[in-house]
Amino acid sequence: MRRPRFIDPFEPAEVRRLVREFGSPLLILDCERVRLQWRALTKALPRVALHYALKPMPHPAVVQTVIAEGGCLDLATTGEVQLVASLGVDPELCIHTHPIKRPRDIANALEFGVRTFVADNPDEVRKFAQLAGQVQLLLRVSFRATGAVCDLSRKFGCDPEDVLPLARLAADLGVDVRGLSFHAGSQASSATKHVEALEVCARLIRSGRREKLGLLDTLDIGGGFPISYAQPVQDIQRFCAPLRAALAKLPQRVRVIAEPGRYIVGPAAIGVATVMGRARREGHWWYYLDDGLYGSYSGQLFDHARYPVEVLREGSELLPSVLAGPTCDSIDVIAENLMLPPLKIGDLVIGRAMGAYTWASASEFNFFPKATVVTVNAVAGDTGSVIAP
Repeated sequence: MRRPRFIDPFEPAEVRRLVREFGSPLLILDCERVRLQWRALTKALPRVALHYALKPMPHPAVVQTVIAEGGCLDLATTGEVQLVASLGVDPELCIHTHPIKRPRDIANALEFGVRTFVADNPDEVRKFAQLAGQVQLLLRVSFRATGAVCDLSRKFGCDPEDVLPLARLAADLGVDVRGLSFHAGSQASSATKHVEALEVCARLIRSGRREKLGLLDTLDIGGGFPISYAQPVQDIQRFCAPLRAALAKLPQRVRVIAEPGRYIVGPAAIGVATVMGRARREGHWWYYLDDGLYGSYSGQLFDHARYPVEVLREGSELLPSVLAGPTCDSIDVIAENLMLPPLKIGDLVIGRAMGAYTWASASEFNFFPKATVVTVNAVAGDTGSVIAP
């Protein structure tokens, strides 16, 4: 049987070809790399059902690739519900995990067919009182993650000692508590917080079962699985090894799910920008690109990420350089004190690992358009298809 033919869209020749065809700036999204990330995490967490979190890259090609891999989805907003509905996704593959929702967000998700929701406080649980028998809840628990780049328990989650009272309230209202959830923070340096949270949740599940406070047969361990940016991180097998050991100690008949986002899409895309101008300032070359902090590099502001950058021009002479974005705002500077070969107008600059929290949070400030997304390897033999923002 012939193997499907895939191209590597990150190779310089392919990057130049795609820029010639689709213009600049581009975000080149490689669906084959999405598959490889998905399979690596599936292998590292064989007991865990993965629900791709749309937030970092809510793109149809990613959704379709995940579904084709047999995966599920984690939705958090009405817009995400509408996107997956438009793609014909089976709602039984989806959960809704935003802890704080407007009534119309709940109604829209229910209309689509989602039945599993997340809550973390009494007011939120009461929103489901009139929906008893139609929905099931995961109660989100807070575990502050000071070692993570983004501590996602600062804004959401209840203290562990509040879980059982919250489950009792749900039981009094007739709302089914299916289990617990937590998020140990984004870009965690190790799985230590995941393991701590697992152990606490296991005790809470046992206590809740003794009180007959619901099925309590599901545990959502969130995301936070790290990828390499400017600094390397642990291999995913090594990172997940303590998690696998902790999962083996969970109470019987507990289904475990996770919400990976960044890990799946971060390495699967690169940003391509073009030098549109240059100037010599205070001994440094300033290169002005057609993408910047208000565009695909927005993750440097909102996600605390630093993307590895390189240029598609070789040269033995390296000079101190600055990469700046296109807008008239002085904050729009991507990187300073880079040693680069002399660049010319029209040269290409590549940002690596730009699949997560880049295009998703980009704006069109100053009327500079967002990067065009080009998906490659969406199906066997696909040589590039364009989907505009």
